[in-house]
Amino acid sequence: MIGWYVHHHGFGHVARFLAVQPHLRVPVVAFSSSARPSGLDPAVEWVKLPADADAVETADGTVLDPRSADPTARGALHWAPHDHPGHRERLATIARVAAERHLGAFVVDVSAEVVALARLLGLRTVAVTQPGARTDAPHALAYRLADRIVAPWPHGAVPTPGLTAHADRLVWTGGISRFDARTHDNAREPRAVLFLGRVLDPAVHAELTTRLSAGGWDVRSIGHDDHSRVDDPWPLLCRSTVIVSAAGQNSVADLAASGARAVVIAQDRPFDEQRATADALERWGLARTVDDTISASDLAAVIEQAGGDTPDWTRWQASGAAKRMAAAVEGILP
Repeated sequence: MIGWYVHHHGFGHVARFLAVQPHLRVPVVAFSSSARPSGLDPAVEWVKLPADADAVETADGTVLDPRSADPTARGALHWAPHDHPGHRERLATIARVAAERHLGAFVVDVSAEVVALARLLGLRTVAVTQPGARTDAPHALAYRLADRIVAPWPHGAVPTPGLTAHADRLVWTGGISRFDARTHDNAREPRAVLFLGRVLDPAVHAELTTRLSAGGWDVRSIGHDDHSRVDDPWPLLCRSTVIVSAAGQNSVADLAASGARAVVIAQDRPFDEQRATADALERWGLARTVDDTISASDLAAVIEQAGGDTPDWTRWQASGAAKRMAAAVEGILP
């Protein structure tokens, strides 16, 4: 049996798990602070972990803010606050279930502390990495401890200075998309633009929508708030002439799977993850990239230009990437 830690920030880590899990031939138990995702195979056990970043009241009435409880252990870790019951219980839960289920391997997407815990438990450990200059002490520790490291993008796309010393344990899968192997069920419509997620200031987004609509564009936005989410965005990805998206790993993999003409706006993330990815897309001619401070008028012009692009998304190697990660995980089993 395989254990899989799914980080709760955003939807990307959950989406990657949902993409890879169907290709695994052994049972899986997942651990996360996120709620069990809809559509997950009923055979997968989902262990809900307590939160570890909220302020809590201790037995004597004192309020503990984990941000002031030496959470980084003087820079050695990313998050391990003193005396936080949620943090302690989540790690204890992982250890308890790992022993009870006799786990043979553990995938960590992502947490340096959980990588360390899994390896200390004697589990064969897979660390999922992300783009950016991850040369700090916690990442270095996780990379040293992991039995295998998975980079979910194509080899050579993004500089990885923190991984140079670990090439013998590193697997590049290509971009992992939940839509891998889906067929294009809609022809691209002329002058249809799709905004994925909250990539622009609301005022800029509103002005841009007005400008594009006046220029004959059919404008659609999904995922920018709770009311705009859709269960299956694939038809819209295939139909749209241009897609405006952030530069997160899953978003880019979805662009690749759908062969989209794209304008990518890197969002502020730790270690400049999205900027590193956006630079790769621009360098390889796969998408136009703009700064998040761009004006509505300038972005409208870039979208017009992107409508005539012919990106070769096969370079992002999204086809078969989920299977490749599943094989990498199962390859370390005894």
